Amino acid sequence: MTKEMIQSFTARISQASRSELVVILYEMTLARIEDAEKSYEKNDLSKFDKELKSAQKYVSELMASLDYRYKISYDLLSLYLYTSKQIIRAIVKQNPLTLQSAKVILKKLLTGFEGVSKLDTSGPMMRNTQQLYAGLTYGKGTLNETYVDPGNKSRGFIA
Repeated sequence: MTKEMIQSFTARISQASRSELVVILYEMTLARIEDAEKSYEKNDLSKFDKELKSAQKYVSELMASLDYRYKISYDLLSLYLYTSKQIIRAIVKQNPLTLQSAKVILKKLLTGFEGVSKLDTSGPMMRNTQQLYAGLTYGKGTLNETYVDPGNKSRGFIA
C-alpha cells in the first residue's frame, strides 16, 4: 500500500461507522492482495509474503468481529475461513493462483457491505476524534496539505 492509501484509510477509519469499518477492512484486504500479486510479478517473494500476511491479519480481524447472535455470522465465518485458507495456500506455495477465488468472495462481500453502510446512520465509532478539514497551501515548489479542526479549543497556546 502506498503512503497516500494508508493516510486515506486512516482518515476514513477515524470517521467511520460500524458498517463502514467492515467496508474499509475489505478494501484494505483487497489492496494487500493486489500488492502481493504485483510483488509476485516483480519476483519479490519477500514482499509477496509480507503483503499476504497483512491481508491474512485483516481477514482474521473480520472473523474476530463477527457477532454470533446472528445466523449470518456463521455463513460469513465459513467464507472468511475459506478466504483465509486461500491466502495461506498462496503463502505456502509462493504462488498467487489461489488468490483469485479469495478476491471474488471479498469483492462480493464488499459490494454487499457497501450497500449496508449506506443505510447505516449510527455515526462514527470513534469518539473524540479530530474532525478532518483539508486545505492546501503553496510551499516553495510543493503543495502542503493540512488538517485542522476549527472547533477544537484544546490546540495551541492558551493565554
